[in-house]
Amino acid sequence: MAGLLTLVASILVFGVVILVHELGHYLAAKRCGIRVDEFSIGMGPALWQTEKNGTRYAVRLLPIGGYNLLGDVEHTEPEEMVAPADAGAVPPKAPSAKAAPWPAVMAGKPLSEAGVGQRIFVFAAGALMNFVLGFCILFGLLCSQESITSKMIYGFTEDALCAQTGLKAGDEIVKVNGSYCFVAEDVLYELQRANNYTADFTVLRDGQKVELPGVQFGTTTAEDGTTSMVLEFTVYGIAKTPLSLLRGATNYTLYYARTIIRSFVDLARGRVSVNDLSGPVGIVSAIGQAVQYGLADLLRLAALITINLGIFNLLPLPALDGGRLLFLAVEGATGHPVPERVQMAVNALGMVLLMMLMVFTTMQDFTRLF
Repeated sequence: MAGLLTLVASILVFGVVILVHELGHYLAAKRCGIRVDEFSIGMGPALWQTEKNGTRYAVRLLPIGGYNLLGDVEHTEPEEMVAPADAGAVPPKAPSAKAAPWPAVMAGKPLSEAGVGQRIFVFAAGALMNFVLGFCILFGLLCSQESITSKMIYGFTEDALCAQTGLKAGDEIVKVNGSYCFVAEDVLYELQRANNYTADFTVLRDGQKVELPGVQFGTTTAEDGTTSMVLEFTVYGIAKTPLSLLRGATNYTLYYARTIIRSFVDLARGRVSVNDLSGPVGIVSAIGQAVQYGLADLLRLAALITINLGIFNLLPLPALDGGRLLFLAVEGATGHPVPERVQMAVNALGMVLLMMLMVFTTMQDFTRLF
């Protein structure tokens, strides 16, 4: 039963995240008058497909991706149209019951005829929609809570070392070790990265910013001999109002985004090993664990996944939306597009590297599981 719930939850999470991402590209293209030849969710053989207003809509077997096939050729008379796989080979065959015909009416202009600004909007819209989805999930989670956790200190444990070395009740934490804290989880994140159980704080005290260098925290030792920091204070809760909910959801979205970006930076600097990366199998395993804890944990993980997908797609790497945006930035700055053959070669190389990364992370996932 647990395996079935994990499978269903994984399909739903991946499906919704991918659908929202591709819907962003689709809506942006339609808004700019760019032709969309196909809108597909999933990869591989089509389970269902139909055609409407010059666009083929499809749901495919493997829920591991999706795509928009944006028109990038001049309009051609319907009787001369052929499917991409048959282009330049044979005239189109009559539609069969097994497969929908390639759209005979092509509505909109080719992508190549759109301005640089419009193309930037189209390629960035998928990631933007992922951020919107993450925000909406986090907003709903905050609505389900009794209150919103603040960053203002309520009280301390007995003999708290941090109270003896600078912090006071009523302090609102602004920064820890120079990093701005959007939410209470930011404070925990920064303290986990602190050295020698000591951190520099910036707080609001009586309306004034106060710098508190070298705030120390107590420690505890586990049975296995490992030592960890003890969080020696509690914080206030914030009453739920429309404004506090909007502000809270925004801050949590920023917290998730910055944590993901820092993970990429830590990976580039060698602070995090590539062996710690997870692929699709690892994500499914994490979804299975979240399902056991309840709907709230599953939704938090879904928010993390969708925000992560948005940020990852904006990285200036070949074969990603960010790589396309980089080419468009060069075109906007120089007034000349990057040669098509260069783009194709770079994107092909990027796709190979991404496939290699997926294989590597999947092997790592199986190693951890078994």
